[in-house]
Amino acid sequence: MQFSGEAFNEMSLWTGALILTALFAGVGITTVGPGGVFVTAALYQFTDLSSAAVAGTASATFVATGLVGSAAYVRSGELETGPVRETALILSGAGVAGALFGTRLNLLIGKQLFGGLLAAFLIGVAILLTYRETTGIEPGRILEGAPRLRWGLLTAVGGSVGTVGGLLGVGGPVVAVPTLVALGVPMLEAVAAAQVQSIFLSLFAAIGYWSAGAMDVTLAVIAGVPQLIGVVVGWRLAHRISPQWLRLALAVILAGIGAVILL
Repeated sequence: MQFSGEAFNEMSLWTGALILTALFAGVGITTVGPGGVFVTAALYQFTDLSSAAVAGTASATFVATGLVGSAAYVRSGELETGPVRETALILSGAGVAGALFGTRLNLLIGKQLFGGLLAAFLIGVAILLTYRETTGIEPGRILEGAPRLRWGLLTAVGGSVGTVGGLLGVGGPVVAVPTLVALGVPMLEAVAAAQVQSIFLSLFAAIGYWSAGAMDVTLAVIAGVPQLIGVVVGWRLAHRISPQWLRLALAVILAGIGAVILL
């Protein structure tokens, strides 16, 4: 296949934008959680993929970032404690069931509805991040209650995160981290547990989309490699700087992308 100079330049421009977005997304994944969603938004905006292929391609990249992110947090010790491992295990099990359900839902909707749901999700996460940072709300300690209550809450969170992740192809940390922090899990431990869940959630979502022929492997590689680099950079930053301003910056960008998609 041959491209004109103009078409080639345009393709190179969008490819470069996707690579930079994926790098930034990787940083966000291991610092504050909401990061991978940028890859999903970029695939939606910069390509002509169907809604299922957008979600399937993005999900494939999150399997690798989850593996690298989990390994990084094992090294730094957050995944060495029993409670965090338990949280990760319950989230993962429930997340798999939710991801399979979300994948099936995606295959039933059109790209316009998918775009509307993705935009609403982006703006919703932006509002949540901004609200928490500007009001100074202290996280609750709900998960310190009875074991059955803890397991029930984590199962509900895991299933909900899996459904959203499977439906929109946004991975798990973008929803799991803010929810776990609100329930009383320390920030780094929440990010660590969400990385583990992301492996299984995204793997089963990717398999579902692959079996339906809804995945672009080339784009998954183009977005996945810089995203992995960003994950390592983000893990290092998470242990060196306060993520407050980064969360606010992410909120502004998420809201802006959501508005662009709606328009």
